[in-house]
Amino acid sequence: MMDFVEELRWRGLIHDMTPGTEEHLRSTCVRGYIGFDPTAPSLTIGNYVQIMLLLRFQLAGHQPVVLIGGATGRIGDPSGRDAERELKSIEEIERNINRQKIQLQRLLNFDPEAPNGALLLDNYAFYAQMNVLDFLREVGKHLTVNYMIAKESVQRRIESGISFTEFSYQLLQGYDFVLLHRHYGVTLQMGGSDQYGNITTGIELARKIDSQRLYAIVSPLLTKADGTKFGKSAEGNIWLDPQMTSPYRFYQFWINADDRDVPKLMRYFSLKTREEIEALDADPVRAKRALAEELTIRLHGQEEFSAVHAVSALLFDPKASPEMLRSLPEKTLDCVAEEIPTMEVSIEAIQNHCNILDFLSEHTGIVASRSEAKRAIQNHAISLNKVKVTTFDTSVTPEHLLHGRYILVENGRKNKYLVRAVC
Repeated sequence: MMDFVEELRWRGLIHDMTPGTEEHLRSTCVRGYIGFDPTAPSLTIGNYVQIMLLLRFQLAGHQPVVLIGGATGRIGDPSGRDAERELKSIEEIERNINRQKIQLQRLLNFDPEAPNGALLLDNYAFYAQMNVLDFLREVGKHLTVNYMIAKESVQRRIESGISFTEFSYQLLQGYDFVLLHRHYGVTLQMGGSDQYGNITTGIELARKIDSQRLYAIVSPLLTKADGTKFGKSAEGNIWLDPQMTSPYRFYQFWINADDRDVPKLMRYFSLKTREEIEALDADPVRAKRALAEELTIRLHGQEEFSAVHAVSALLFDPKASPEMLRSLPEKTLDCVAEEIPTMEVSIEAIQNHCNILDFLSEHTGIVASRSEAKRAIQNHAISLNKVKVTTFDTSVTPEHLLHGRYILVENGRKNKYLVRAVC
């Protein structure tokens, strides 16, 4: 099994580490945890950095613990925030927890029969029966306001303002660590570098309350070569849930990554060996394809990857043939319909053998007029299902329908449309 710290070190995944952590990890099998607050229905690729930490931790022979923030998610973490979070409703938090649990259970080995099978816990269980007086006596008494204000997550909000609710977040996260050690033997907490203040609060509480020494490792935040936050796009976050970021868009996200970011992305997310990754460093295009394939299969499965690959070939490979198009399953064409402009046309018009000029101008609006349709055909720009239209008297018939539903129309190399026949 790999040495966990050495593995993180060459991958550039250590931002900071408390003294003695490396020696502790080498001396015994360790239980270590990372917390995930259910602030959204899905985890993002930023969260996936932390999931990969847990996965590498498990592969190194240690036991990962996933802590869902059923309690902390009701409060709101001020870390990395310039303004107060809007509190989520209890019902929304519960829905998010259920969806995130399903994601997490696919990404780590939770087999209870495995010697280091992951544990999945919810910190709401720690606080459900605790009243505020117990919490203040048990936890709040041990840290000064001066200590708490000194944390970066609080300092950056001093001028703009921070509520007592968010100010108390570090106490909850810190006490999580105390209770996880007390009841589950957890001695290590991991997270992003923005969590270091909250994590060290837990270490300090464990020292003061239980006279125990605990440890921490934090990773760098996922940023681009230009310094901006990774995982954001014009449409928003890159989610791990296929209903929020389709497998195709997920795949294309990695394919379209800046070449400068590829070495970091390979080290953060790939399970390839050091030798394999370093061999790909000289060829970022090949590396992006390898990473996109690996991650799409790992998160969405081989079947979805095959569909995504077929869609990519259909949309971007000039060698894509009519035979290849007709061989695609209906589910793959449904995926295409989500990625390119799709319009609906009456099945009756197609059954009546609609003239191509009317089809392009009146029924679909792909071109503005019959005369524009004529010019496009004269310029050999129009294709139906990858077959060039060469005459003005071409008819669009039921034989054109793929799976009885779709027709792929192209107007030049870049303009692609999917026409869906409806009753």
